Amino acid sequence: MIQTAVSTKAYGRGSADMEMMLWNMVLTVLLGVLAYIGHEKASEIQRLNILINKTREEVARDNVTQAEMDKFVEHIDQRFNKLEAKIDALMQKG
Repeated sequence: MIQTAVSTKAYGRGSADMEMMLWNMVLTVLLGVLAYIGHEKASEIQRLNILINKTREEVARDNVTQAEMDKFVEHIDQRFNKLEAKIDALMQKG
C-alpha cells in the first residue's frame, strides 16, 4: 500500500510537469500569435498614416485657399479697372 501511494505520487508529479509544459506551449503559441497580430496592426496603422499625409499634401496642392482666391480676384478687378479706364479715355477722344 505504501508503494502504491509513492508510485501514484510520482505519477502525479510527472503528470503535473507534463500539464505545466503543455500550458507553457499553449501560452507561448498564443503570445506569439498576439505579437504577430500586434505587429501587423502597427504596420497597417503606419501605412495608413503615410497615406493620410500624402492626401493632405495633395489637397493642399490641388485646392486654393480663400486668401489666395481673394488675392487673385483683386488682381483681376484691378486689371479690369485699368481696361475700363482705357476704354473710357478712347470713348472721350472719339
